[in-house]
Amino acid sequence: MHEPRIVLPGDMLSAEDTGLLADSPTAPVIKLGPGLLMDDDSIQSVKAGVLRHAPSTNKWWVESNQRRYVAAQGESVIGVVVGKNAEHYKVDIGTAQPALLGVLSFEGATKRNKRDIKIGALVYCRVSLANKDMEAELECVNPSTGKSDGYEDLKNGFVIKTSLGLARRLSNPKTLILRLLGQQVAYETAIGMNGRVWINSPSPKYTIMICNAIKNSEFLSESDCNLMVNNMVDRL
Repeated sequence: MHEPRIVLPGDMLSAEDTGLLADSPTAPVIKLGPGLLMDDDSIQSVKAGVLRHAPSTNKWWVESNQRRYVAAQGESVIGVVVGKNAEHYKVDIGTAQPALLGVLSFEGATKRNKRDIKIGALVYCRVSLANKDMEAELECVNPSTGKSDGYEDLKNGFVIKTSLGLARRLSNPKTLILRLLGQQVAYETAIGMNGRVWINSPSPKYTIMICNAIKNSEFLSESDCNLMVNNMVDRL
């Protein structure tokens, strides 16, 4: 199992680090996330942080608490619609400039049957194209299934902002704080890699509790998380 380690810009990750076997036809497909760049048969770090690995998808990335989100292809994000025209919605996802969400980038959308999303609405999207020299492009459909798979405009609920590092950890449904909260109250959540978390529960008091628990959990140990959730539930 991969042990997290600190990397700096310019650090090279060898084949031994990543399992990259350039000359083998059975080499696993490696997915690179934010902070990593392919350089011949090695992977190079382009920012400082902790090197992380998701074995289920063989994805590698550098986790850091940078302030501004940089769009990366394939990541899920939560955005706010800030403008629209005949072909695109402009969506604020926290990047330097708004991203573009096509009016046909929804499950079942056609030229005659377009989704009508109002300015100010929340949308849960997938980054379909990311380039540092142009606006990111979004879609509300899973390209592997052709279905929405949860990508849609978000109704009701409440959105909080977290650090980018915490948001990436929350994307794993087995994260301790999400499991502890799920044992106490039913709720829905959507995690954006851009540091936005949407929460919906049966009651405002539960939503407030969940929001506070998630934000407070970032630097707590497992035992402290358990104690915090129990105390919050007892005070309801």
